[in-house]
Amino acid sequence: MTAELTEHLAARLATALGRTVEVSGLHRLSGGASRETWAFDADGRPLILRRDPPAAPRPEEMAREAAALTVAAGGGVPVPRLVDHGDGTGTIGSPYLIMERLTGETIPRRLLRDARFAGVRPGLARTLGGILARIHALPPGEVPGLPAGDPLEDLVAMYEAFAEPRPAVEIALRRLARDRPPPAGDAIVHGDFRNGNLMIAPDGVRGVLDWELVHRGDPVEDLGWLCVKAWRFGAPGPAGGFGSRADLVEGYVAAGGERPSPEALHWWEVYGTLRWAILCRYQAERYLSGTDPSIELAALGRRVCEQEHDLLLILGLTSPKTVPDPLTDRPPSRSEPHDRPDAPTLIDAVRAFLADEVAASEDERLRFHALVAGSVLGIAQRELLLRDEHRAAHRRRLEALGCRDEAGLALAIRDGRLDGRFDEVTAAVRDTVTDKLLVANPRHLAIPGD
Repeated sequence: MTAELTEHLAARLATALGRTVEVSGLHRLSGGASRETWAFDADGRPLILRRDPPAAPRPEEMAREAAALTVAAGGGVPVPRLVDHGDGTGTIGSPYLIMERLTGETIPRRLLRDARFAGVRPGLARTLGGILARIHALPPGEVPGLPAGDPLEDLVAMYEAFAEPRPAVEIALRRLARDRPPPAGDAIVHGDFRNGNLMIAPDGVRGVLDWELVHRGDPVEDLGWLCVKAWRFGAPGPAGGFGSRADLVEGYVAAGGERPSPEALHWWEVYGTLRWAILCRYQAERYLSGTDPSIELAALGRRVCEQEHDLLLILGLTSPKTVPDPLTDRPPSRSEPHDRPDAPTLIDAVRAFLADEVAASEDERLRFHALVAGSVLGIAQRELLLRDEHRAAHRRRLEALGCRDEAGLALAIRDGRLDGRFDEVTAAVRDTVTDKLLVANPRHLAIPGD
């Protein structure tokens, strides 16, 4: 596959640039759940190929991203220079972008913790606010085909398409409907402006990446999205883990943006937390449907409960708490008539192999997926250990509220039947989400919301 794609890239660039091009060093990068990302050199020039999976082409979205990059560059937004793009009818095989490869770092945990970024971190929240102001000043009419639907209605439609009602989601939706602020404007919205989609060097921001969700709407959406707890990666700063909301807003206003009200920013932060929960479920559906066998997509399905917890947290309906990992002190299992090591110990051995051997590979993508696979095995171990206990507790909670199943509780929250017992409902939802996190990621329960 790599050799064939190398040939296709050389042919495509020769046509685009009007000369023979030598392509070398092609390799696929980790990350990017919805698109493939490849790094390569063309006559020694470092470039990036982003393309849709051949089985799931989205030519209109790719063309829109290319247009947004061009307009953003013209408006002074730091973005990679676009070299070529196409709808996939040629040799590349699916819709694609080819752009310059920027130098710097995108991995959030390094940006938030490595000493080499210590000098730039304190000013990043303010800097990012200024960049968002420049994005929101771009003329929306210059990017053809920008979606401009109602964000809450669109999110509800995506959620309801799963036919999988969730109590925590229903609580959040009712609060969002009740407290929705008036629109703060009509602008180009990046749609995924967050830690992880920013190329940052020790001297500052080099580029805003991944414009595939660009649309037209309320500019405060981007500010709220950057402040969603998931994008802090355990760091204390609300704005992407880097700094305060106040610094973000001051940078935004200083660069010409309209100051959002605290209520509007909070609303969009709640919205963003819910949006990430539903997007995790959406990505997991690609695995569950058999469309994409990626272990990364499978793992995303078990991250939905992280966002359910964060919704309860930001709505003031739960608090952080530290709990031990059930695997650190699990009881010994009896496996007669089978020999030792028993099943849990065998899974331990595989997890150690992935962490110590496979994760040490020189292949960046393989290292990343080895870490994901180790995490998935841990989830499976905890579920096997706690499944019966959690199932019984969940059944008792539902029966106490007069609901037959999880969907029934969610629908009762939606139509208000249990409004008079809201404290009981909240306690039941909180306990269920806690149980899910005890299996999926116990450490997440201890991370504060602010």
